[in-house]
Amino acid sequence: MEFETEADSTDNSQPFEIKTEDITEHDDKPRPYLCTVCDKRFTKKIYLSCHKNIHTGKHKCTECDRCCQSSKDLARHRRSHSGEKPFECSVCSKRFTDAGNLAKHSRIHSGEKPYKCYMCDKAFSVSGARDRHMRVHTADRPYKCHMCDKAFIRSGHLNTHMRVHTGDKPYKCHMCDKAFSQSGDRNRHMRVHKGDKPYKCHMCDKAFSESGVLNTHMRVHTGDKPYKCSLCKKCFSDCSNLQKHKRYVHSNRRLYHCPYCGKTFLTSVELKRHVHIHTFAKPYSCRHCSECFGRPDQLKTHLLKSHNEGT
Repeated sequence: MEFETEADSTDNSQPFEIKTEDITEHDDKPRPYLCTVCDKRFTKKIYLSCHKNIHTGKHKCTECDRCCQSSKDLARHRRSHSGEKPFECSVCSKRFTDAGNLAKHSRIHSGEKPYKCYMCDKAFSVSGARDRHMRVHTADRPYKCHMCDKAFIRSGHLNTHMRVHTGDKPYKCHMCDKAFSQSGDRNRHMRVHKGDKPYKCHMCDKAFSESGVLNTHMRVHTGDKPYKCSLCKKCFSDCSNLQKHKRYVHSNRRLYHCPYCGKTFLTSVELKRHVHIHTFAKPYSCRHCSECFGRPDQLKTHLLKSHNEGT
């Protein structure tokens, strides 16, 4: 498709960038200039002309065939192949491929948030974060799962959700064979190996590897029991104990089956203990002598009788 573009007759020695606010439609700026190829609208004719270069291939990368909208964008893109990072932060010395990313990074140090939400008082350091936030107000969820009826505000959230369907776990633990669908889950798991417990209780000397575990622990001090059984009104400090209570007390469902004899059990602990009968396993060893036992209560009895330990 041929385009007559204003950019063709314009001096491009000082190329400009099209800002997000010139194409986003969450504000009331008039956008009379329509791209007939992809339906994007722009506030100025020169922005549309520059955008059309993407479709014409005027500024195409010779290494990967990507089409850019200006010579400046092409030069910036080429640095992704060369690895060149000529722009350095004066505060922390971190380097960037282009001045725009350096400017965004500099706001971390300055705290500047120039991009205001049009519908509330929130502000953001980058325009993309503001635009994603706007979907909270518009209820727009453009990223739809093609395998179920869920939809998401961000493409990253959809990508993470898709792993529910695919079973993909791309984040591997470097110290064991576990893998995770989200990087955050892997990072929390790594604290098991490192012994890192950054979440400290301010009422006692305990510390925890996850903030959620600390929140649950705090209920020991506060006495809060927000999880109530709908069948008997008994309350619990965490959800897992409520679920166990419902299964043990109010349900006859025995989900755990012995692979040797078919006997069923309410809990995995009961099944594990029972399987020792078939395998003759004795995993509970005495620290004072060489005796081993199939059940913890047998070890406890042994310690009391033979070593006078316990009550």
